[in-house]
Amino acid sequence: MAVLGSGRVDVHQHLWPAALVDALRERTRPPMLRSWTLHCASESPYDVVAADHDPAARAALEPDVSRALVSLSTPLGIEYLPPDEARPLLDAWHGGARELPEPFGAWAAASVLDPDVERLDDLRRAGFVGLQVPAGVFGSPAAIEAAAPLLAWCEQRQWPVLVHPGPVAGQPRGVPSWWAPVVDYVAQLHAAWWAWHAVGRSLLPDLRLCFVAGAGLAPAHHERFAVRSGNRFVVDPNVFVETSSLGRQGIDALVRTLGIDVVVLGSDRPYAEPADPCLGDAAAHAVGVVNPTRLLEGAAP
Repeated sequence: MAVLGSGRVDVHQHLWPAALVDALRERTRPPMLRSWTLHCASESPYDVVAADHDPAARAALEPDVSRALVSLSTPLGIEYLPPDEARPLLDAWHGGARELPEPFGAWAAASVLDPDVERLDDLRRAGFVGLQVPAGVFGSPAAIEAAAPLLAWCEQRQWPVLVHPGPVAGQPRGVPSWWAPVVDYVAQLHAAWWAWHAVGRSLLPDLRLCFVAGAGLAPAHHERFAVRSGNRFVVDPNVFVETSSLGRQGIDALVRTLGIDVVVLGSDRPYAEPADPCLGDAAAHAVGVVNPTRLLEGAAP
């Protein structure tokens, strides 16, 4: 799987290969599929649209996207399952993702309890672009310290890390279906963003990473951080945010806080569609082409 082409790169999509669908249907407890209804441990049943996971139909949506990087749906909680339960699902994900046609590439995934770096090394050599981890792996300074050996392994191999919301701990009764994406996922990203800025860079000086969904707009709280911590927020050129589920105002807030150089295109398809921030052709080229190259390949800004 080559990483980049001549067009735009979408660093964050979801597309379930048939092997993963079959593996989820074989399970007798969450996460599992019954027909196309998804059952997770802590969220309401969700009716998956089968057509959303058709590679040809997905590729046709954006013919100018040269690479669409898909990742395992971390809120399923697969990475937190006991390793013997996680392994068949992870194998199904990786095997199916490797067979996806152009323009798709993929992020690898790993068990939180048993990352199996030998398997990850095989996936890296096979062309997976980096490692996606649940936001809980970054959820506090102590969590990052605990995950530092795995993250250092990625750092040493110049393999970027994608930070994505994971399973929710539980939902209050009677909340609407949008509650987890709008409340729980955003809270996870905020914790991960500020935990990283507390201890991450001192532990892992060269790791490149990307927070999905603009890190839940956590960067926009840099003024509050400065007031409460007494420290000045400094933009890290190797910490990226992608634009999924954000529109013109959210993307503008990220650019005003971080500058354009660390903002990358992400759509979160099929759950959202990319928005046009109306920042002009030069900014669109930076977000869609130049900046993803730096995230994935480590080129100098």
